[in-house]
Amino acid sequence: MSRNTEPHSPAWNAQVWISFILAFGAMLGGIWFLPDDAWTKGYMFMGLLFTVGSTMNLAKTVRDMHEAGKVHSVIHDARLEKLLAEHDPLK
Repeated sequence: MSRNTEPHSPAWNAQVWISFILAFGAMLGGIWFLPDDAWTKGYMFMGLLFTVGSTMNLAKTVRDMHEAGKVHSVIHDARLEKLLAEHDPLK
Protein backbone atom coordinates (compact mmCIF):
# COMPACT_ATOMS: atom_id res chain seq x y z
CA MET A 1 0.00 0.00 0.00
CA SER A 2 1.55 3.32 -1.00
CA ARG A 3 0.86 6.25 1.27
CA ASN A 4 0.85 9.74 -0.17
CA THR A 5 2.65 11.95 2.35
CA GLU A 6 1.67 15.18 0.58
CA PRO A 7 -2.12 15.09 0.09
CA HIS A 8 -2.35 18.52 -1.56
CA SER A 9 -0.48 20.16 -4.38
CA PRO A 10 1.71 23.22 -3.77
CA ALA A 11 -0.76 25.26 -5.84
CA TRP A 12 -3.62 24.26 -3.52
CA ASN A 13 -1.54 25.11 -0.44
CA ALA A 14 -0.71 28.51 -1.91
CA GLN A 15 -4.35 29.17 -2.77
CA VAL A 16 -5.47 28.28 0.75
CA TRP A 17 -2.91 30.56 2.39
CA ILE A 18 -3.57 33.43 -0.02
CA SER A 19 -7.32 33.24 0.53
CA PHE A 20 -6.82 33.11 4.31
CA ILE A 21 -4.51 36.14 4.28
CA LEU A 22 -6.87 38.09 2.00
CA ALA A 23 -9.92 37.28 4.15
CA PHE A 24 -8.11 38.14 7.38
CA GLY A 25 -6.73 41.35 5.86
CA ALA A 26 -10.12 42.39 4.51
CA MET A 27 -11.69 41.83 7.92
CA LEU A 28 -8.93 43.82 9.61
CA GLY A 29 -9.44 46.63 7.10
CA GLY A 30 -13.17 46.58 7.72
CA ILE A 31 -12.63 46.81 11.47
CA TRP A 32 -10.00 49.55 11.09
CA PHE A 33 -12.22 51.77 8.91
CA LEU A 34 -15.35 51.13 10.97
CA PRO A 35 -16.79 54.50 11.97
CA ASP A 36 -16.94 53.70 15.69
CA ASP A 37 -14.84 54.08 18.84
CA ALA A 38 -11.77 52.05 19.79
CA TRP A 39 -13.72 49.85 22.24
CA THR A 40 -16.02 48.57 19.51
CA LYS A 41 -13.11 48.00 17.14
CA GLY A 42 -11.18 46.19 19.88
CA TYR A 43 -14.16 43.97 20.64
CA MET A 44 -14.56 43.07 16.96
CA PHE A 45 -10.82 42.40 16.63
CA MET A 46 -10.93 40.11 19.68
CA GLY A 47 -13.91 38.29 18.13
CA LEU A 48 -11.96 37.90 14.89
CA LEU A 49 -8.98 36.37 16.72
CA PHE A 50 -11.19 33.96 18.66
CA THR A 51 -12.99 32.97 15.47
CA VAL A 52 -9.73 32.25 13.64
CA GLY A 53 -8.33 30.31 16.60
CA SER A 54 -11.44 28.20 17.12
CA THR A 55 -11.66 27.52 13.37
CA MET A 56 -8.09 26.21 13.37
CA ASN A 57 -8.82 24.03 16.42
CA LEU A 58 -11.96 22.66 14.79
CA ALA A 59 -10.11 21.89 11.55
CA LYS A 60 -7.35 20.10 13.47
CA THR A 61 -9.86 18.09 15.49
CA VAL A 62 -11.80 17.02 12.39
CA ARG A 63 -8.54 16.06 10.66
CA ASP A 64 -7.36 14.07 13.69
CA MET A 65 -10.67 12.22 13.91
CA HIS A 66 -10.49 11.41 10.20
CA GLU A 67 -6.89 10.19 10.52
CA ALA A 68 -7.82 8.01 13.50
CA GLY A 69 -10.63 6.47 11.44
CA LYS A 70 -8.20 5.74 8.61
CA VAL A 71 -5.78 4.00 10.99
CA HIS A 72 -8.63 1.94 12.43
CA SER A 73 -9.68 1.01 8.91
CA VAL A 74 -6.13 -0.02 7.95
CA ILE A 75 -5.86 -2.21 11.07
CA HIS A 76 -9.27 -3.75 10.35
CA ASP A 77 -8.30 -4.43 6.73
CA ALA A 78 -5.01 -6.04 7.82
CA ARG A 79 -6.84 -8.34 10.24
CA LEU A 80 -9.33 -9.29 7.54
CA GLU A 81 -6.52 -10.02 5.07
CA LYS A 82 -4.79 -12.20 7.67
CA LEU A 83 -7.99 -14.16 8.36
CA LEU A 84 -8.63 -14.66 4.65
CA ALA A 85 -5.05 -15.76 4.05
CA GLU A 86 -5.25 -18.31 6.89
CA HIS A 87 -8.64 -19.63 5.83
CA ASP A 88 -8.51 -22.78 3.73
CA PRO A 89 -11.98 -23.61 2.36
CA LEU A 90 -10.92 -27.16 1.46
CA LYS A 91 -10.17 -28.23 5.04
